[in-house]
Amino acid sequence: MSSIGCYWIFTLFTISQLCGQALNQLFFLNNKTCLHYVMLCLQLVVTAEVLLFVSLFLNYKLLTRYLYDLNNSKTAMKYPIRELCDIHYFYGAATGNATEARRLYMASFPNRVCPSVQTFIRTHQRLLETGSLQVVKNDSRRNREVRTVEFDEDVLQRFDQNPRLSTRAVASEVGASNKTVWTVLKENSLHPYHIQKVHALVPDDYPERAQFSQWILTKIEQSPNFIDKILFSDESAFTREGIFNTRNSHVWDYENPHEIVLRGYQDRFSVNVWAGIIGNKIIGPYLLPNRLNGPIYLTFLRETLPELLEELPVETRVRMWLQHDGAPAAHFSNIVREFLNANYRRRWIGRGGPVSWPPRSPDLNPLDFFLWGRMKTLVYETPIENEMDLVARIEAAAAAIQEELHGVNLLRRSLMNRFELCVRVQGGHFEHLL
Repeated sequence: MSSIGCYWIFTLFTISQLCGQALNQLFFLNNKTCLHYVMLCLQLVVTAEVLLFVSLFLNYKLLTRYLYDLNNSKTAMKYPIRELCDIHYFYGAATGNATEARRLYMASFPNRVCPSVQTFIRTHQRLLETGSLQVVKNDSRRNREVRTVEFDEDVLQRFDQNPRLSTRAVASEVGASNKTVWTVLKENSLHPYHIQKVHALVPDDYPERAQFSQWILTKIEQSPNFIDKILFSDESAFTREGIFNTRNSHVWDYENPHEIVLRGYQDRFSVNVWAGIIGNKIIGPYLLPNRLNGPIYLTFLRETLPELLEELPVETRVRMWLQHDGAPAAHFSNIVREFLNANYRRRWIGRGGPVSWPPRSPDLNPLDFFLWGRMKTLVYETPIENEMDLVARIEAAAAAIQEELHGVNLLRRSLMNRFELCVRVQGGHFEHLL
């Protein structure tokens, strides 16, 4: 602030001095000399203005921070506790709408100085963070906490004993602000990481997963393009409500818009979708009955799947391997296995097949670890109106994903990496290594 004031004083003094000199020359010098002094005066004035602009620019951040701190630290001090209670009361009456709260406050107390919209928001936030409407020590930037080595070690030891602790819980225990605890963790290179969900495995799954992954890698060594000959397939249910992750879903706004998501519809519907991936080509999607059994799945393999594969080159179809999981009601039925043995001979992967698909292994199937998640993200961007709308979105999402995959081999590289990691960890979970 002092530097800005000095520049203002310097500028005004310079302008007055130069203008005075120019006026004096009007009386004692000829017109040509006077014009010279006037031009020199204007040049110096412009120079002074440029210096002023630079000073304002350099001090803008400092100025705004000073005004913010001054306003924030004194907001509660300039209002008595009674008025602070009224401010928070009307903020709650307006359901968190600060603009509406200010209007109600003005109507109820016309003789009071009406607080700003930010005062309503800060008062409510202060109550949430400190439990007090008035400014407490940790709420004022002037009263900064004094950190010591013992304090930092205490905070680090608490997280070392329990890495899942909340920073707010630790801040409350040690009597510090949440920001101070965050600072200690960041300065010691500690970062918060999301916990991953993985499919549960049983002891017998580990050797089967490692053996299958090693078989795939051996086949790739013999034929580098072998993985592009496998048609990975799967079914997934799409419901009206879909998926919604409250942890990663946010709405950015100046005030809380109180967005809601509709759940628990009485009018429910769902579709069962089959899809396949071979190379970077998506096959389908195709709708199957919600309750899939052996005869229905056999009809699909015999009559529908050949039609879906017509876009593939003949050479690819002749040498193609079919993969599906071990769903007992459909995939593992006797009639389905007999059909696959007769038509694909030894070129199919699944439960009871010439090459066994390891159970509980969605992390090895590109439809599970890629396609379904990406497709449902696109399908459920907005609420579903009816079943026809749901089906249309599934088809549009599949087309959009196919465009994303066009001309790239991301899935091939991802599969190779997953099979190699599965072998390295001897069939265990490897998502944390990706």
